[in-house]
Amino acid sequence: MIKALFKIDSHFENRIYGLDILRALAIMFVVIGHGIKVLPYGNFIRDVSMHLDFDGVSVFFVLSGFLIGGILIKILENQKATFKTLYNFWMRRWLRTLPNYFFILFLLVIVFPFLYTGHIQDSLSEKIKYVFFIQNLYYNHPYFFPEAWSLSIEEWFYLVVPVLMFALVGMLKMKPKKAVLIVSVSILILVTYFRYYKLMEFPIDSLKDWDRGFRKQVITRLDSLMFGVIGAYISFYYKEYWVKYKLILLIIGVVIFWLEKNLHLFVSNIGFGIYKSVFSFTISSIATLMTLPFLSQYKNGKGFVFKWVTIISLISYSMYLINLSLVQNYILTMFPEDLKEFEYLRYIAYWVVIILGSILLYKFIEIPFMKLRDKLAK
Repeated sequence: MIKALFKIDSHFENRIYGLDILRALAIMFVVIGHGIKVLPYGNFIRDVSMHLDFDGVSVFFVLSGFLIGGILIKILENQKATFKTLYNFWMRRWLRTLPNYFFILFLLVIVFPFLYTGHIQDSLSEKIKYVFFIQNLYYNHPYFFPEAWSLSIEEWFYLVVPVLMFALVGMLKMKPKKAVLIVSVSILILVTYFRYYKLMEFPIDSLKDWDRGFRKQVITRLDSLMFGVIGAYISFYYKEYWVKYKLILLIIGVVIFWLEKNLHLFVSNIGFGIYKSVFSFTISSIATLMTLPFLSQYKNGKGFVFKWVTIISLISYSMYLINLSLVQNYILTMFPEDLKEFEYLRYIAYWVVIILGSILLYKFIEIPFMKLRDKLAK
């Protein structure tokens, strides 16, 4: 059934299985973390999920920076840094990311409010910001479509970083190798300093303020993607070093992930000071970066697990878009009242709707626009 519905055998080709594993893990962390809200306190699956609630979005940021950074480096090394080249890059990215996003935004703004009542509704002026990805530029993200916070960070990365790199190469005649490094390191330093400055000026003492004021703003998280670009830089220009220590780096990265997740076991009162608000994002990004040398060299897989990891990776973007606002906040509210007490059944429905809905989005929106993108790129 999956094969007939997907018809994605061709999309299994030329993929890097290790990166598919990382992408699949990242989206599973996100969906598991959001799914905690579906289950009541004391539920066994909820208790287990609490231990698997890693920051999947930070993993996505670094992985995206690595992939897009690699594309930009190859463009700058092999093509002229002209506006036409930059425009073609943008068109390929936007035809990949925007159709799905705007379709879900249309459902949330226009369709579902007429079908459901009792949900938080921000003003129209707030919703218009989502069209231009400015809803959390340097201020708190609205409560509407909460998962969109990371998408605006991605889109501003696609917009700002290539412009800076192309300007240095095209206008200042700088070598791509130097331009990529300067832009990456500069953004890393500036964003980290901004988080420190913001903390000194506006100290916080609650998870909510930290989450909305530091974790979910464009200006405070753009550096996470730049760690991925640094990885692409090392992989392209210093490949021998990139692969030489890949296994030990993978082990160190996994250990850092675990330590960061379980820091409360070693520090009694972490709070929301300089580590949590300034450097925790850096640490989690470095941990992801350390896994990339090994995973980027893990090219192939086979068997049932390989197929499902690849499928989850392919539909991960759709899963991210629909799992919270669309599925949990709207569709699951249709669950019959007399069945809501069956918490496991509701949780199964949560996963089934996400997987099937993401398959449909991938087949009928993502694939057609990617085919269009490939035609326009020729």
